[in-house]
Amino acid sequence: MLPLSYAVRNLFRSKARLLQTIGGSALVVLLVMAAVAINDGMKRVLSASGSPHNVILVGAGSEESIQRSEVADRAGGIAEAAVPGISETLGVRAVSSEIHYMSYLDLGDGERRQAVFRGVTPQALHVHPEVRLAAGSFPAAGQLMAGRLAWRTLGLAEADLMPGRQVVLDGQPMTISGTFAAPGTVLESELWTTLGDLRVLAKRETISCVVLRLDDPADFAEADLFAKQRLDLELSALRESDYYARLSSFFKPLRVMTWITAGLIAAGALFGGINTLYAAFASRVREMATLQAIGFGRGALLASLVQESTLACLGGTLLASIAALLLLDGRTVPFSIGAFTLEISPGVALSGILTGLFLGLLGALPPAIRCLKPALPVALRN
Repeated sequence: MLPLSYAVRNLFRSKARLLQTIGGSALVVLLVMAAVAINDGMKRVLSASGSPHNVILVGAGSEESIQRSEVADRAGGIAEAAVPGISETLGVRAVSSEIHYMSYLDLGDGERRQAVFRGVTPQALHVHPEVRLAAGSFPAAGQLMAGRLAWRTLGLAEADLMPGRQVVLDGQPMTISGTFAAPGTVLESELWTTLGDLRVLAKRETISCVVLRLDDPADFAEADLFAKQRLDLELSALRESDYYARLSSFFKPLRVMTWITAGLIAAGALFGGINTLYAAFASRVREMATLQAIGFGRGALLASLVQESTLACLGGTLLASIAALLLLDGRTVPFSIGAFTLEISPGVALSGILTGLFLGLLGALPPAIRCLKPALPVALRN
């Protein structure tokens, strides 16, 4: 085998080619890492948003969208009294009647942003224990409470949704009463107001759903039996975790498109790299023949050429990893129902390293084989 120092020395024979290889591989690896981080982040936030302890009672036939659901206002009180196993804290049972509503938020100067609103009562804090007040207070009449990432989803400055700021919802001035955090869930992208206010603004006589929190997830059968027995309420029961799992399936085409885009760009960069190596290795046919003449086998020469390509691509992988940590890690990405945070986890980093190795191996083999293919006498006379 040729020493590794031979491959390292050959890397710098053409600095322009080296920079082109490193830059192309860095771009591909960065795109792959971004695609993996986006897919992981979206799946993570949707899976964390649904609790197996929570049961959602929606209108029959509206299992795919809570916003289209209509449930009688009295259903919450009836479910609270009839369903066994509901969590209770200081005599308050964890039952939340809610309205989910999507509308435009007016910020003044003709600027409007579409947002997801949730009309709630204080009991919602018992059903969603992950919600913590970060600043200000729970909303009263004429007020909104903003999720910690709502400003990012709406494309605003963080100061636009700070406590005390004024906004307009469906022509009604509203004051931001506070901000809340619910780490790792889509709740952080929502705007919460009182159930009564949102019922008036949305012009609804019904609510969207009733959310129950159970002590034991196995008690879901009791809630499901209640929904099936009360035909007059026309309810359907589903686990909150199952609902967000369905949403994850709904967004699967978006994740697939992310992979397709990254794959197409990676393929273009790979073919460009192969063309570069074809040109570089074609000028070294006599060199390879000379090494064969002094005793090195073609396998050893092939390994050396692959080492050159792999080292260059791993250099690009290193640059891509640094760029991912600086540019992607911790960045919030909005989508239609919320936002998620990109995380450069060990799995994402491993995908980048494997991509760099793949580029180095696959990109070098075709031009290296072509370089070593001519018979020794022909190659020496080249």
